Amino acid sequence: MKNIADLIFPDVKLTPEDLEKKYPKRDLKDGACVTRFAPSPTGFIHLGNLWSTLIGERLAHLSGGVFYIRLEDTDQKREIEGATRGIFNFLKNFDLNIDEGFQQGGEVGNYGPYIQSERMEIYRVYAKKLVSEGKAYPCFCSPEELDKIRENQAAVKENTGYYGKWAKCRDLSFEEIKNKIDNGESYIIRFKSFGDENKRIAVNDLIKGLLDPPENIRDELVLKSDGLPTYHFAHVVDDYLMRTTHVVRGEEYLSTLPVHVQMFEALGWQSPHYMQHAHLLKRDGESKRKLSKRKDPELALDYYGKTGYIPQCLKEYIMTLLNSNYEEWRLANPHEDLNNFDFTVEKLSPSGALFDLNKLNDISKNYISLLSSDEIYNYVKNWAEIYDEDFYKILEENQKYAKDILSIGRGGEKPRKDITFIREVKNYMSFFYEELFEPDYKMPEVFEKKPEITEDIIKKIAEDYINIYDSNDDSTAWFDKIKTLAGKYNFASDMKLYRKNPQDYKGSVADVSMILRIAVCGRQNSPDMYDVFKIMGKERIMKRLERFIFRNE
Repeated sequence: MKNIADLIFPDVKLTPEDLEKKYPKRDLKDGACVTRFAPSPTGFIHLGNLWSTLIGERLAHLSGGVFYIRLEDTDQKREIEGATRGIFNFLKNFDLNIDEGFQQGGEVGNYGPYIQSERMEIYRVYAKKLVSEGKAYPCFCSPEELDKIRENQAAVKENTGYYGKWAKCRDLSFEEIKNKIDNGESYIIRFKSFGDENKRIAVNDLIKGLLDPPENIRDELVLKSDGLPTYHFAHVVDDYLMRTTHVVRGEEYLSTLPVHVQMFEALGWQSPHYMQHAHLLKRDGESKRKLSKRKDPELALDYYGKTGYIPQCLKEYIMTLLNSNYEEWRLANPHEDLNNFDFTVEKLSPSGALFDLNKLNDISKNYISLLSSDEIYNYVKNWAEIYDEDFYKILEENQKYAKDILSIGRGGEKPRKDITFIREVKNYMSFFYEELFEPDYKMPEVFEKKPEITEDIIKKIAEDYINIYDSNDDSTAWFDKIKTLAGKYNFASDMKLYRKNPQDYKGSVADVSMILRIAVCGRQNSPDMYDVFKIMGKERIMKRLERFIFRNE
């Protein structure tokens, strides 16, 4: 078969031995794992990528190993513009520590190139090796001939594919091959499967456990007609030469696992450990289904960027799905770095995990509540710079004012949890800014049960407050004045008295506070009023009260 290999690959002078010397075994301690993130620039980055990448990154770094990135770009017809930039943004946003591989400033590491389209010479070396050993061959079948083979297989109810008696080019002679090449016939290189459909292989998947799929019998592609390798072949060669020890990927690859194991065996290499995790699921009525690129926008990581989820919150949530004891650890260590958690492969579930957006929201609220005003300000500003230019300008115009607003309720044992994701912050802060202020002066429904609280009383309370507000008051003096104002109009200043004898009063001091909150903030819900008023300043408060008083005139 060497003559066929020399005919097809006359320009290939490197040998497998040369490549063994160039890419030696890594000098790592026993038990160190080498894992990779190997995206393809043919689609968007999604939760499944984060799921796999987080497992691989933790596995490598907790073992003292290497986590690298490799771009699998051999399917160039389907490549999407901007996809590579999205990959870099993903790694940056989620603070995924890459040790080596292709990066924006160039490659880092001694096992490159880390871009598959730049490794063509390497793939041709091993394709030539397979052909020379009779383990691969050129196939000249046209698309029409392949369609005809599938039709004939379907007619006799046999498995479809290019294999066995259906593999027309499997046993062509050297002369036949040479004549076809000399005539300019297009061809691909196929792997010559040595599988038996009646036999099974045994693979110990570190997540799924012991698997025994049937052997592969199909003669899969190695090199396409344009010389580019298929995924099956390229990733096998790359994982070997880059000395990958563990391959973390989704269970959609289970069906091709026999092909990959067979190719490793044919090349004389030991397969890496496979870790094929289950899909993320979501509830759909009474049942569960796989998260879908077509149906579920929350599968794409862009969804979380636009909504304003802080990437760390998504990592926190994914960790609760990966290791069931993570949540308990986080409760005991609320300020600890996620990387200090003792992540273990043994706790990875072989079955699908239910993605619960409500649970993510709870984690997000808690995480944001623990941020300092400077931290949350930076998150909001960076988000607005991309998604809301007008809001970004407002935030930049007076940074201290914005940070003071965001400082309300932060710190202490029970911080406020008003914000779930960054997109909510504009509405949360809007009443502080005249250009965003859209007041809703509707009083609470409970006022309908208190007919004594007339529009005239409401107006008088607001008018009187103009004369008694003093920005120099501390919180006690400030609230005492509200209680005095309440008493003036027969609102109970003591909530205990009001609850005991509500019929004796128009309402309570809480109702008076609500009237002032609506008058100044234009909403029924706001952070602590004393803090709000201090930050807004007397001039703004007076203007708001006047606007409220004369709103119907």
